[in-house]
Amino acid sequence: MLKEKVMKRVVYAAAVAAFGVGAAFAAEPDGVTNRTIGYVLTDYDFATYQTPDGKAECPDGYNDGPRERFERFFPKDGAKGPLVNAQIAREGAIWGPTMEDEPFAFKFVQGKVAIGLNLDGKAGPNDFVSPEGEKGIDNQLFRALGCVVNRRAPNGSLTNFVTIFMQRYNYNRVLLEITDVDSLVNDDDVTLTTYRGQDGLMIDAAGKFLPGGSNRADHKWGKKFITSFKGRIKDGVLTTDPVPHWYMPAKYTFQDVTTRHFRDARFRLNLTPDRATGLLAGYTDVENWYRQIIRSLSTHHLSYGEEYAPPLYRALNHLADAHPDESGRNTAISSALEMNFVRVYITHPERPVALNEGSPASDTVREAAVRR
Repeated sequence: MLKEKVMKRVVYAAAVAAFGVGAAFAAEPDGVTNRTIGYVLTDYDFATYQTPDGKAECPDGYNDGPRERFERFFPKDGAKGPLVNAQIAREGAIWGPTMEDEPFAFKFVQGKVAIGLNLDGKAGPNDFVSPEGEKGIDNQLFRALGCVVNRRAPNGSLTNFVTIFMQRYNYNRVLLEITDVDSLVNDDDVTLTTYRGQDGLMIDAAGKFLPGGSNRADHKWGKKFITSFKGRIKDGVLTTDPVPHWYMPAKYTFQDVTTRHFRDARFRLNLTPDRATGLLAGYTDVENWYRQIIRSLSTHHLSYGEEYAPPLYRALNHLADAHPDESGRNTAISSALEMNFVRVYITHPERPVALNEGSPASDTVREAAVRR
């Protein structure tokens, strides 16, 4: 495999020398320039497998939201005390959750099928099977979220909120740049690097996302989001090796700026010259995940889809399956994001500009590059 890779590079270099750069680029795969192709994220969601009626995964129905549970604790006749004090106490429980159970049981996913990846290389009794039949799928976050209305289409509102904010705010721009690409079908050695972009998405008159355009990678303020993955492409599917930490920008309601934190993260993406679709899977930090939703979305927005935070916090901690702390308590939960990308030309403004010494504008461009 390695010898074949080296031979490809020798042939590529020979083509440049014999026919010029333009001819060599023309021989590259569609969408690939300088053995590089870029994509920009257009939408994503935590992977939630659903049957049409929900009975397979949620035979006992769905969980109550903040408003529904409040009415069960405190009937409207006020028989159990002043509502004002009760409301303050319930809101306080969201920001200071405990592991003490409430009288109403949380409803976990009961089904055996989930979307995700095998993160630990094992097939244990608590693991799922993918819709395609792959065993050992690790996605315990789905077990917690799958019976929450907010996380289910078409009634869940959270997916729409996240998509709108992700597309509206340039802070949320996630770029993928794949380098050392000899083929988008089969290539045993490529590198995928993530960046935070700085520009908007390109759409047509109907609001559909278009491949093409450009986006600037943020090398100054977005260093936290720059991560490289080693990977390979087989039959048009890119699979990367895991990395210890991956951070994803997340700016939501009221422009709160947060990040998502994944451990042992890896990609599996179907690639075409214009689009990439697939999964980012890893172990999500429980505290980061919980604080991110209550800070960015608040009880008000979570109420739209009957998502109540305190019991969900307990569910996340109960299901956490990786990265124990000093006491032995797991701090991260297996999860997967379904992601869609379109092709984009990624520029690196902070890098020195390649100059032709004979160009009349070379001095001016060089001075601008040095100033930048």
